[in-house]
Amino acid sequence: MQNCNKKSKGLRRQSRVLALNMLYLVDVCNIPVDKAIKVVFDIKNKSYPDTIKKFSSFLIIATVQNLSFIDEEIKKHLKNWTMERLCAIDRNILRLATCEFLCCPQTPPAVIINEAIEIAKEYSTSDSGKFVNGVLDKVKHLRENKELISKFLKFSEDDTPPKSKEV
Repeated sequence: MQNCNKKSKGLRRQSRVLALNMLYLVDVCNIPVDKAIKVVFDIKNKSYPDTIKKFSSFLIIATVQNLSFIDEEIKKHLKNWTMERLCAIDRNILRLATCEFLCCPQTPPAVIINEAIEIAKEYSTSDSGKFVNGVLDKVKHLRENKELISKFLKFSEDDTPPKSKEV
């Protein structure tokens, strides 16, 4: 996360998209996390750099491990919507970005929101970017609660991905 060059941003975007694919499988198809990670990496049939594998695996595992908390925080900012009614892609983009607010304090909230908007515009509906922006703009306040943030597993480039716990 220290690098801000285009290559680094490209790798992060790829990681976020892969994590979205994984979370979609967990959410919609009820596939266990470990299997979703394997399926996505195998289906894409491409050798990814370790940085992509580490970050995407971290995001999906941390998101699923903290899913109840993440969903409750998102629900607080949904007007006339429930989590179940959200488009699955939008719901999972919101979850991943919220997890990133909590677990990647070195990434500025504006970067997390912008990435989520761009992914929503590419993979969801024409209105999804605006919707994701509106919700995440309210959820980003989590970053201000240092005591809360300290309770979450943090991503480090040097770490191996955490082992998933069955949820």
